[in-house]
Amino acid sequence: MAEQFDMFTGGANQASAQSARKAPLKRPAPVEINEQGMVDCLLETGRYRILKKLEPRAVATTVRPGFPLRGVILDTETTGLNHRKDEIIEIGAIAFTFDEGGNIGDVTSIYSGLQQPTVAIPSDITKLTGITDDMVAGRSIDIAALKALIDPADLIIAHNAGFDRPFCEAFSPIFAGKAWACSNAEVDWSARGFEGTKLGYLVGQAGYFHEGHRAVDDCFALLQVLGQQPDAGSRTAFAELYDASQRARVRVYAENSPFDMKDHLKSRGYRWSDGSDGRPKSWWIEVDDAAVDDELGYLRAEIYRWPDADPPMKRLTAFDRFRA
Repeated sequence: MAEQFDMFTGGANQASAQSARKAPLKRPAPVEINEQGMVDCLLETGRYRILKKLEPRAVATTVRPGFPLRGVILDTETTGLNHRKDEIIEIGAIAFTFDEGGNIGDVTSIYSGLQQPTVAIPSDITKLTGITDDMVAGRSIDIAALKALIDPADLIIAHNAGFDRPFCEAFSPIFAGKAWACSNAEVDWSARGFEGTKLGYLVGQAGYFHEGHRAVDDCFALLQVLGQQPDAGSRTAFAELYDASQRARVRVYAENSPFDMKDHLKSRGYRWSDGSDGRPKSWWIEVDDAAVDDELGYLRAEIYRWPDADPPMKRLTAFDRFRA
């Protein structure tokens, strides 16, 4: 019996030991961490990149002094790409103040409006913008409200002014006689470390994300990117853009250039003009005043191969540029 007793006792001890081994370990209490702490932890690993949701700037209740100039960032959504036959279905605009140094002050007003077109919105446009026929049914853009932003503006900025300006001028006379700047064409984004010029690339590389392809959202995104100052003392992209808008440009037309030279012209940056609105039907390029002689030298030596060739030219300011 003793052996049997010892056997049972040993078995009980073994079972007790196994039970102890299987007992769950006590976990340490979780450490509370705030949002910024989580961001910092992820960034410290070097394996993550954090994008922050872009929060629109608030409209200032009191406009600060020292920013005497008025700007408007504008974006349109349309039924297509041709301003002569397609229509605006949405306009977004943000009015803000700035100074001669290109420093942005305050947002002073915002406008966002939808417009029902005379035709159904194409499916690819709805897919791109999210704007449906139901959303624009019975809607129209408030010209008076939009005029209140546009009239005081010293400069209108669009990320593709060559697209937005012709649509806006075809839409309403309130845009006539205004100076325009293009944040796509008149800022050297590559020199600022950006890999592309599309607004989505710029916003992402600046560390943000936003709801793209709705007009006023794109306006706020562009304002953020233009006003960002990556390093202390560095100039903003808006300062560069404003400087560019103050300089005259010269449009050089390669009129009557040989047809077989079109690829050479395209590779140099020339664009085709169909001759509408009284312009020469030819390839053209815009250059700074200082580059005109070099451009004429290129045309005479490489395209016309005639030293006395005298292609037509037109001097342009921000009041003339980016028109159809």
